[in-house]
Amino acid sequence: MEPLKYMYTPELLEGFAHKVAGVYPAFDQPGFLASVFDIEWDSRELKDRYRHIARMLGEYLPADYNRAIHILEGIAADCRGFPYIFFPEFVCLYGLEHWDTSLRALRSFTPSSSSEFAVRPYIELDQEQMLEAMLAWTQDPDEHVRRLASEGCRPRLPWGKPLRQLIADPGPLFPILTALMQDESEYVRRSVANNLNDIAKDHPELVLHLAAVHLGLSRNTDRLLKHACRTLLKKGNPEALRLFGFGSSDVQSSVDIRELQIEPETIRLGEQLRFSFQLSSKEPASFRLQYAVEYVKANGKTAPKRFHLPERKGFSGDEVISWSVTVKDFTTRKHYPGYHRVSILVNGEERAAGGFMLELPGE
Repeated sequence: MEPLKYMYTPELLEGFAHKVAGVYPAFDQPGFLASVFDIEWDSRELKDRYRHIARMLGEYLPADYNRAIHILEGIAADCRGFPYIFFPEFVCLYGLEHWDTSLRALRSFTPSSSSEFAVRPYIELDQEQMLEAMLAWTQDPDEHVRRLASEGCRPRLPWGKPLRQLIADPGPLFPILTALMQDESEYVRRSVANNLNDIAKDHPELVLHLAAVHLGLSRNTDRLLKHACRTLLKKGNPEALRLFGFGSSDVQSSVDIRELQIEPETIRLGEQLRFSFQLSSKEPASFRLQYAVEYVKANGKTAPKRFHLPERKGFSGDEVISWSVTVKDFTTRKHYPGYHRVSILVNGEERAAGGFMLELPGE
């Protein structure tokens, strides 16, 4: 899969420059494009590329910030999709001293791309005022703006700078999140769940209390809360397991894992790993099944990662569970040679283990 940074083709940016010139005839299209595709362009990664584009806009749009924003707002509806994330990035770079204009622009640009990263410096600058504005966004008719209210203030937003004050004290986020918990949009509710999952990593008791209070209000709310507690469930948190019907005290004594088989014993990248085991329960039990792989790191140490297997509700009797996965590199995971331990877990507790050797090409 081609890296996202290659979406910034000359054709895309030439088309963008032409749109700018359509509402701002003085725009120097050749100069802007030459400045964007500078001598360092090829070495720039994704974030550096769209930030660089935003910086060059700062040089070629009017120096008056309000006028520059007016120009960008005039073409935003024709510049839709992730590549145009440099619109809100422009607000991030140049608008911190123009609060009212910038908040209007962040709200205006997010339906076309996303302002979730650009809003974060404003939270750091004045958390109280920015969260008050985001609380107002929870009532916006546009689902993209409502989602921004939740996604932009996630304490540990992937690719975003951590909001350390909100990591330490997430309390100010709850008025925003509770206002959106029953939003009509799944897109918005999923963001609320992700925000709560961020909070649960540092303050599990707050999220568990929220779940206990709101569980049962609706099917959508229950799904949101379960997704919000996914890290706690993955780790086998007893209270999370109990809340979602997996925590009966007799699970560990009733459920048994036997005859774990892992094939092949030695594998290369791109090949399929297969494993199977016998699952048994003497009486009806509800529980979560997982398998974990202890991946070898570059320094030779290992780091475990857990994966879901189908949950069981009221299971009793015997069943053979078979699973397979292709061992390959991802942008988020690179494989290294060595022994990889595999374990099967019931409600977060290891019940059986084995492993395989990974060899890389040329060994």
